[in-house]
Parts: sequence; structure tokens; C-alpha cells
Amino acid sequence: MSEVQVVVVTDEELARASARVARMREEVGRVVIGQAEEVEQVLLAFLAGGHVLIEGVPGLGKTLLVLALARTFGGKFARVQFTPDLMPSDVTGHVVYEGASGTFRLRKGPAFTNLLLADEINRASAKTQSALLEVMQEGQITIEGEATKLAPPFMTLATQNPIEQEGTYPLPEAQLDRFLLKIVVDYPSLDEEARIVELVTAGRIGGQLEVSAVQPVCTADEVLELQRTVARLTVLERVREYAVRIVRETRAWRGVAMGAGPRGGISLVRVARAKALLEGRGFVTPDDIKAVALPVLRHRLTLAPELELEGVTTDDVLRSILQKVEAPRE
Repeated sequence: MSEVQVVVVTDEELARASARVARMREEVGRVVIGQAEEVEQVLLAFLAGGHVLIEGVPGLGKTLLVLALARTFGGKFARVQFTPDLMPSDVTGHVVYEGASGTFRLRKGPAFTNLLLADEINRASAKTQSALLEVMQEGQITIEGEATKLAPPFMTLATQNPIEQEGTYPLPEAQLDRFLLKIVVDYPSLDEEARIVELVTAGRIGGQLEVSAVQPVCTADEVLELQRTVARLTVLERVREYAVRIVRETRAWRGVAMGAGPRGGISLVRVARAKALLEGRGFVTPDDIKAVALPVLRHRLTLAPELELEGVTTDDVLRSILQKVEAPRE
């Protein structure tokens, strides 16, 4: 297998990109208390040009995180509350007839944005969920047969509540696979929760989200440049093969009904590149692959019923696989 030739990122480009990403993470941290790992994972997906599925109970700051990220580059933000009666046109938009002028006009939906928060996506019908597939995969929206490209950067952040299952429509495997990462958000620690309560109740009326402390550190064009830089970071053949061996092991593991497909290996490399940039390196290491394996692969595995009855989770399986698959030596 031959090495793929790419344009090498210069030290100057790497230093500039790493500094900019560090500032973005720092600005988001001004308003998002704790959740350092979750903030990093959202940033990794953004840098890799992918989409995120966030699982967690309500009230853990998911909307605040997206608002803060949008503010760091002056991007547009839209939020859609998914419900059983939500129609695809409520997300993508529709064409309306204007009687005064006798013409049809496109009324854009909330998907025409930079960061789209699809709140409780599993509460909408499969028809509405599928309306996001084209948006996420192609970066475009087709209305009345006419495709309109979205202005990049674009990322969908979909949330789902892991507790309430009544009246929900589980995402099909094909759509789950479109998400680059699945992030599990847990409750904050005691100190973090006390700090959150202090900040939110300090002289404020109601529960309005406050992101004014977040300062823009780059433009949308500079974000696209960051994404191009990430895509050019060096991945040696043996590191790439390591990612592929991990993915292939998920298909042979006992108790796994369906393992990750080829998109799993592609996603591992994409996110590992973003991780390397966060660490200030121009190349991917096996540790980068390991660090992102759980959020990249946990939603691409389907466990057999007997394994679930034993209380085994996909994260447990992935940790065992990472222990078994030997990493390449430096």
C-alpha cells in the first residue's frame, strides 16, 4: 500500500492554526463550565467538518455550547425542537406564492445556517429525520427540485434524551452513520454544578443563556482554512492501518451483531487529525486514534441482545478491542 501524497503543512501554518483553535476552545470555556472533554469533542468534529450526535438529559448546557461555538467565528445559529408533528419543510424551508407579485419565493428554513441544533431529533418522524440526510451528507437542500448549497462551514448537532423512549423514533443505522461523533454528556461534578448555579443566578432574570463573554477569534473563512489544514496533516500508513484494524475487529468481536463499516475507519482518521492539531502536532499518532475511538465508533456498533442483557455497553466492547489490537510502534 503506497503513501498518499499530500501538501505538507508548514510549521508556520501549524503554529497559526493551533493558536487559533486554542483560542476558540478558551472562549467557549468562558461560559461552558466543566465538560472539557465534551467541548473538545465538539470542536474536533467541527474542525473535521463532521456532525455530532449528543446524548444526555436536558439541562446540561448543550444549547449554550453550540451558541458559544457559533460566537467564536461570528457564525449563524439555529435551533429546531423536533416533535412528532414536525414536517420536513419546517427544517429545510419551502416555496411560497406571493399574490402581489405573482411569483414564487423560497422561504428558507432553519437549516440554512452554520450551526444547526436539532433538539431531541428522535422525537420526529422518520420522514423528517431523513430530511437532514441530504443536508448533512451533501451540504445542500433540495426544494421543488432545485438544489441550494449551504454556506460553509456547516455542522448539525443533534441531541437525544437517553431516558425517555416513549413516543420516539430511533434513528436508523444509515443516519447514525452520518454522524461523525456520538458524544455522551454526563452530569457535572459538585464544584462545577455549584459554579454553574452561581453564574446563572448572578443578577439575571429568568434562565436566558448568556454568551456575551465569548469573543470572536476568527471568521467563517478562517474556520474553513482550519478545516483544510486539518485535512492535510500527515497520517503514516501504519497509523492508518491501525485505525482500519480496530474497525475490522468490531465486526468479528463476540456479541457484536453489527460492527462498524468503512466510514468508521475514515472517521477515525479524520477526527484523529483534528486531535493532532489540538495537540499542536502536524502528524497523527496511534494515541490520537485511541483517544477518539469511543466517540467515533460507539454509535456504529449494534450489540447482540445477550450482551446487552449482561449489562455490557458499546464503550466496554471498544475498550476491550483497543486493548487487544496492537498499536504500531513509533
